[in-house]
Amino acid sequence: MNATPRILALLDDLLAGAAPGERGALWHLAEQGRELDANVVRLPPHAAVGEHQEDTLDVLLVVLAGGGTLRTGDGDVLGLVPTTVTWLPRTSRRALEAGPEGLAYFTVHRRRPGLTIRPAAGAPVRSEGGEAPCMLDLVCPECGRLSADRAPRFCSACGEPFPERQPQ
Repeated sequence: MNATPRILALLDDLLAGAAPGERGALWHLAEQGRELDANVVRLPPHAAVGEHQEDTLDVLLVVLAGGGTLRTGDGDVLGLVPTTVTWLPRTSRRALEAGPEGLAYFTVHRRRPGLTIRPAAGAPVRSEGGEAPCMLDLVCPECGRLSADRAPRFCSACGEPFPERQPQ
């Protein structure tokens, strides 16, 4: 069976239809059988996505509207304006901040691999059975994606902050 190309969204309409203070993912790629993930994210004026690191995937970020800055782990500050295309290589640290007009951007990356649970390096492998650990605190409350980070502060997919974690 051959797949058929189709239009999934009109970005101008999507951005124009969003509520003025709306923050987070306005759209995401959800088609069955895809090999990519993509999101349209909007930050209101002066909102920020704190410093974080994506250890598994390279991300391509394209600014659609507004502007802002991207701070790298090296301390460099990159200006973001409409049509800026930025490569965020895996393992890179970064933080985003919207300018006075806010910031709307499109991200695309390889689809996240399925969840695998491996023992810590050097830990003995036990076969005791039982239930898998609950990982609900690693699921983004905004977009529903599972974080690869064991203690996420912000979602690497949509930029929303994770709720405060309870000490265990």
